[in-house]
Amino acid sequence: MLDVGICGTDKEIVSFEYGTPPPGSAYLIIGHESLGEVVAVGPQVTRVKVGDLAVPTVRRPCTDPSCIACRADRQDFCYSGQFTERGINQRHGYMTEFVVEEERYLNPVPAALRDVAVLVEPLTIAEKGVAQLKSIQQRLPWREKGSRALVLGGGPVGLLGAMKLVLEGFDTTVYSRTPAASDLQKLVTAFGAKFVPAETASIEDLAKQVGSIDVVYEAVGASSLAFQVIPYLGTNGVFIFTGVPGRKGPVSIDTDTIMRDAVLKNQLIFGTVNASTESFAVAIADIGSFLEKWPEALRSLITRRWPLEQAAEPLAGKSGGIKNVIAVAN
Repeated sequence: MLDVGICGTDKEIVSFEYGTPPPGSAYLIIGHESLGEVVAVGPQVTRVKVGDLAVPTVRRPCTDPSCIACRADRQDFCYSGQFTERGINQRHGYMTEFVVEEERYLNPVPAALRDVAVLVEPLTIAEKGVAQLKSIQQRLPWREKGSRALVLGGGPVGLLGAMKLVLEGFDTTVYSRTPAASDLQKLVTAFGAKFVPAETASIEDLAKQVGSIDVVYEAVGASSLAFQVIPYLGTNGVFIFTGVPGRKGPVSIDTDTIMRDAVLKNQLIFGTVNASTESFAVAIADIGSFLEKWPEALRSLITRRWPLEQAAEPLAGKSGGIKNVIAVAN
């Protein structure tokens, strides 16, 4: 293993709020956002060779013979809920020096992406979401590029999602609680999106600035914010949930307005989780495009690389920044 990214899920696991070790194990090796180098292969392996870089997928199929999604290698749509996940649920992860992995779960990465390929896994969330968005919006055969997209959240998932939406031709705005005086505005505008800070703009103000919102890509995991934004979704709009909020107290929402608009404005709301091998392949290609178009912006998403022996500090959530990465091998 070379690099392992740290995300909110990892922080929840080390706080014992989430995560399940493999059967018979007293511990769980964490880490699911990763990049590795192939150092040995079995005799039947053909897709990768020694020296190749590769990003492994995270989710593994369930064993239920009736789960048609997993039997079709689309465990991201698992029906039984009995899937397992590397570094999260019943399988050890990648924050360790060496792992053994099945060939079909490895995604080859060009050597030129060595310093940014750890961002592939979080980008797959957007890749799957945008793929579903395209499929859904085939209902609008007259739709043209230039549609407006709103990204909620200025973290790695939100910023990578914003890059993907800009790449797809959307007029993209990022709305974040990050202060206007931070470097985030410079970063966002560097890849062609707009930045609106929540500290100076209410959701109503935001909606006035953006105009009719065709797509909302939620990447904050804050249900109260998300449901405050839903009433501003435009006609024929699509709202994409990616965050998993903690179990907090109930919040008050205007269910009548949301339901009425969903019916009368032909709106659609869906959630997207994990990703298939297809999404990983597209993410690797798009990381290459990001690096070509916006090299400084893409690289600036990685705030700091930490040696493995210091992993506890960023996992404790005290290090700040956008994406902290554990450099397992230098």
